[in-house]
Amino acid sequence: MPSKVTKAELIDALHERSNLGRKDIHALIDGLFEEIKRAILSDKAVELRGFGTFEVRIRKGRKRARNPKTGEPVSVSDHGVAVFRPGRELKLEAWKIGAASEAPANDADTNETA
Repeated sequence: MPSKVTKAELIDALHERSNLGRKDIHALIDGLFEEIKRAILSDKAVELRGFGTFEVRIRKGRKRARNPKTGEPVSVSDHGVAVFRPGRELKLEAWKIGAASEAPANDADTNETA
């Protein structure tokens, strides 16, 4: 399981890279999250170019579902689910993670010619 980065760690990292105070950065991040939340709950998608898109998708309900904890049958109505779709640049960079450790020893076999 990958390690986590907390909001406090993000604030500290931004504080080191800028002239802004921690309180200002904290307020800015909280404001950004509130605006994203407000927008997606208003049925709008939030697109951050080069990063990804936040949106709410509607999942269809089911009459025959099971409570995973008790095994009891329950019905589930249609409901919204918050989702994040990574952008192309983020997908490409994430794809490279672990690729270096799994690279074949002989690169001559994997080179493509145009």
